[in-house]
Amino acid sequence: MPNVRFPAPDLMLTLALLALVAGCGRGPLDHSGPLAEWPEYGGDAGGERFSPLTQITPANVRHLEVAWIYHTGDVSDGRGEVRSTTAFEATPIVVDGTMFVCTPFNRVIALDPETGDEQWVFDPEVDLTGGYANQLVCRGLTTWKDPDPTVQTCGRRIFTATNDGRLIALDAATGERCPDFADSGEVDLTVGVGETLWLGEYQVTSPPAVAGDLVIVGSAVADNTRTDAPTGAIRAYDVRSGSLAWAWDLAPPFDIPDAPRAAETGYMLATPNVWAPFAVDQDRDLLFVPTGNPVPDYYGGHRQGIDYYGSSVVTVRASTGEVLWHFQTVHHDLWDFDVPAQPTLTYLERDGERIPAVIQATKMGLLFTFDRETGEPVWPIEERPVPQSSVPGEQTAATQPFPVKPPPLVPHELSPEDAWGMTPSDRGDCREKLEGLHFEGVYTPPALNRPTLMYPGNAGGSNWGGVAVHPDRQLLVANVMDMAWVVSLLPTEDYDQARRDNPGVEISPQYGTPYAMRREMLMSKWELPCSPPPWGTLAAVDLTTGDIRWQVPLGTIRDLAPVPIMWNLGVPSLGGPLVTASGVIFIGGTMDNYIRAFDLENGLELWRARLPAGGQATPMTYRLREDGRQFVVIAAGGHGRAGTTLGDAIVAFALPDG
Repeated sequence: MPNVRFPAPDLMLTLALLALVAGCGRGPLDHSGPLAEWPEYGGDAGGERFSPLTQITPANVRHLEVAWIYHTGDVSDGRGEVRSTTAFEATPIVVDGTMFVCTPFNRVIALDPETGDEQWVFDPEVDLTGGYANQLVCRGLTTWKDPDPTVQTCGRRIFTATNDGRLIALDAATGERCPDFADSGEVDLTVGVGETLWLGEYQVTSPPAVAGDLVIVGSAVADNTRTDAPTGAIRAYDVRSGSLAWAWDLAPPFDIPDAPRAAETGYMLATPNVWAPFAVDQDRDLLFVPTGNPVPDYYGGHRQGIDYYGSSVVTVRASTGEVLWHFQTVHHDLWDFDVPAQPTLTYLERDGERIPAVIQATKMGLLFTFDRETGEPVWPIEERPVPQSSVPGEQTAATQPFPVKPPPLVPHELSPEDAWGMTPSDRGDCREKLEGLHFEGVYTPPALNRPTLMYPGNAGGSNWGGVAVHPDRQLLVANVMDMAWVVSLLPTEDYDQARRDNPGVEISPQYGTPYAMRREMLMSKWELPCSPPPWGTLAAVDLTTGDIRWQVPLGTIRDLAPVPIMWNLGVPSLGGPLVTASGVIFIGGTMDNYIRAFDLENGLELWRARLPAGGQATPMTYRLREDGRQFVVIAAGGHGRAGTTLGDAIVAFALPDG
């Protein structure tokens, strides 16, 4: 990790006092300034997560209060009739004066954005008894408006994709299915992708993308199960008729003899899938695709080049599916370092010139930046030697790419001397665990029958929340995790016994390879990470220089420790940031149940509010009327696998009007 200076405690106190003095006295609410909706999952089709709104400022944000709460009713801990846990990761959209949001059960709900009053509900009746590999998740929706103003039914369409593999078009006005779209308003995405072994091996968790007159959808396929898993094909459908316009199965541009293929379509099986959101440059007819790695994750001796497009940023002609350029962020990925987040489209200022850029956040805490038209790196990228595998049959990549700038947002080195614990005994236990692990630095490949330290771990660095950019101030904001994991390979014949001997530990078969996989977090006796804090940070990167402007711990251990302590150590977060024109960052995501606001210029925490459940989602904001308030909204429903408080709330905050 670079030599980042965290604000000193006395400086933090001074800044807090200055902010308090500047903000004394609430005064009347300022109704000047712009209006804005939130029409896309990432704010815009390019995922900038930026709002032009200015009513909420660093000076008045501390006065935010709850404006309304809506409860969806859709929550599961996996112990009842609903077999899977829920993760309420949704970011609502607001278009034409209406809010639309999806629940983990894939119900779509229309609300009044200023009151939270329900307008309609659509239930796709997902089979909730399935064993969904990625929990029950719906991160968002997308929308398309017919340019013909005379169209009444489905003049604006809401597109949703479901955990059980369907793409559905709804009339935004009524919540009814669009009768002219495919088969009674839906496409069965499981047709032609290959045989699924169970309901939930193949699902869709991120919002579809709309590019021109096409709606484009990827998928999430279960990791670490088998080498002939369903295809990771992405497909584009006509927004009106639902007919297939193009499909791309992410197979490499060369032949792989005897590669398994889906019988109906010929799509290659087990190719990289695209589970994270797409980004779209409508003007340039470009689709930016963040790809996963081929399955299974931790052994690739069988791949024969099938991971050519794996763990990459791929730029595709949106209207045709033609690949234009791609960059592989991890070669022959053996760490589940798939590209986890929506690519971010923005403009970089260079010597009076505006460069159309795409920025990709990764699980390694690295940010790769390219000219989105040519694929040329904005900052140089170096290929550096990395450790090699000793596993029979494996062929490790000799080098891995590292951008010269920005520097990594998380550390890449961890030694036994770095071990952390709440007590001397706890720290000693962690030191002993670290001493027993195989580790040669980042990209240390898994070993056979020997536990290997993964640092950073497969959760990130960055994850699906991505980054936010203030285009005028040329600052990028990212929340990143700093957690150590332990991975080991074991012979396939030992898989069943290992499962019996280690209940509660993730052990997966990786059928079709000689090795099963075991993976777990490196934790202390107190169930806290053995790596030193902060375990989660919020950072601002200067896009003009590529330097880190500031980096601060994000979140307390209040809801993690055995005793609820408000100790700001920085904790893992799942969800992304939002930044406003006035220079306020809003973010939830942390393992303590809070939403927070930070000052974009210095990283000072300006405000926090307790949520009724975990806020593992990305917030959004909007202001709809000249005399109206700016609202900040976040889904607070927790994350079953992360262990945060489960719930079903959508919470809206605003300044008092008066």
